[in-house]
Amino acid sequence: MKIGFIGLGIMGSRMAANLQKQGHCLVLFNRTRAKAEPLLGPCGRFADSPAQLAQQVDVLFTMLAHPNAVEQAAMGFEGFLNFLRPNALWVDCSSVNPSFSKKMAATAARREVHFVDAPVTGSAPVADEAKLTFWVGADPADLEKIRSLLLCMGNRIVHTGGTGTGTSMKMVINLLLGNAMAAFAEAMALGEGLGLSQDLLFDSLLGSPVVAPFLGAKREKIDNGDYEVEFPLRWMQKDMHLAAISAFEAGVAMPLTNVVKEIYRLSMRDGHATEDFSAIYEFFAANGHSLPEAASPPSIPVTRNSKVAEPSQV
Repeated sequence: MKIGFIGLGIMGSRMAANLQKQGHCLVLFNRTRAKAEPLLGPCGRFADSPAQLAQQVDVLFTMLAHPNAVEQAAMGFEGFLNFLRPNALWVDCSSVNPSFSKKMAATAARREVHFVDAPVTGSAPVADEAKLTFWVGADPADLEKIRSLLLCMGNRIVHTGGTGTGTSMKMVINLLLGNAMAAFAEAMALGEGLGLSQDLLFDSLLGSPVVAPFLGAKREKIDNGDYEVEFPLRWMQKDMHLAAISAFEAGVAMPLTNVVKEIYRLSMRDGHATEDFSAIYEFFAANGHSLPEAASPPSIPVTRNSKVAEPSQV
């Protein structure tokens, strides 16, 4: 089985490397060829375009930043979709919205290409260790054809159902990640504003039932103020925006997520776009203390004829 891989960023480069470690030779494409250089050699050939790559492979993986990038690679100038062989498999591991996956599946089917949405859970270190989780929306037969390849890159495969269900699951997961990180950052800002030390807050909260387990891995970044990227903040904001689009399409209200995604956007404006998404902590640290230090809580104006409720009535 001849394999192609398009998109060699933080995650894609590691996924492609793990396929090579298991003996698979790849045809590779990335807009910036330099990112492909470490993978070139006896088991890695560079194609000059997605179209050229498609003519050489039976299975094509894409791992791209957003729906527009996927659509451009598939259907833009020298896109791959018109050049894949009949019955070829296109496995999209990108974080996109479910309606987009369904659109790509329908477009692929008209060209006799099988489509699988298989986004992943896991950061760069998890990808390095080939311990990603794949959320797979696919025909069962198509999943079986690629199962061994997925297990070169991950250690867990969840067949979520038909087309679009893998990306649906990824939307839910990243919504939880983004909200949990922002809520933790806000809680830390409150604790520090009340005079509690950062160390005390970390030691008390991490590992407790009120904090998501993944936050323990973010302590070193926050302690050192070094947000070396594992999952870029701008892509977290993008995924939360796609979740909001998906909710609109499904008629689901998401007031919390719509607020939090805009906080990530403000954090991007403050210069954190390309840092790890845990840098939202810095946004809250910088903007969370807007009142003067000695300010008193706002008073409730009382007129002569007004009546203030007793505590039991509030």
